[in-house]
Amino acid sequence: MDRHAFRFAGCDLVALGSGALWWPARSLLCVSDLHLGKSERVQRRGGGLLPPYDTRDTLTRLSADLDRCDAREVICLGDSFDDLDAANALSETDKQWIARLQAGRHWVWIEGNHDPGPVELGGSHLTELALGPLVFRHIATPAAQGEISGHYHPKAALRTRGRRITRPAFLLDRNRIILPAYGTYTGGLRSHDAALSRIMEPDAFAILTGPAVHVIPMPR
Repeated sequence: MDRHAFRFAGCDLVALGSGALWWPARSLLCVSDLHLGKSERVQRRGGGLLPPYDTRDTLTRLSADLDRCDAREVICLGDSFDDLDAANALSETDKQWIARLQAGRHWVWIEGNHDPGPVELGGSHLTELALGPLVFRHIATPAAQGEISGHYHPKAALRTRGRRITRPAFLLDRNRIILPAYGTYTGGLRSHDAALSRIMEPDAFAILTGPAVHVIPMPR
């Protein structure tokens, strides 16, 4: 199965193998850390050349998830662009692609630490958003309840069929969900890193993404 359904803060949610979070009752798709334009930003800052296809690949996968779910609402949980200059450097083709994805949908850009200001694209620009019992923000807070965030790009590993696999992962406990990075050129922070271990409760779970979703106790 490429999805895992679960209940959180009284809501029925679905973690998709792509790294998107689906809330069927609201027809809402949530993704985090797209980091569009990363290859352009790395080159601009003298970090060498990366194949300039990250934005195209990320938007292709996002388009597929939106079509698959027929989402009417979309929340991008911050760091949607690698920085503001990367957002401004998007090609007209990519801007038009984003506009087509937004058409007919309520689209919210949550501000992140890489893109703290509004960008010249459609949709709403907010620091956080509360919908019923859920609160969507970029970075997890200490006293969270019903919180959905991103920022950390969590990854987790497990051993299956004699081999060890490491994948981007959702982290979940009774108070918060931390989404994996959705963007193509995004690294990750292992779930056993202190930054994540001290946030998540001892009984937290990891939902590893990919064609076959795996649910395991969060590795520490």
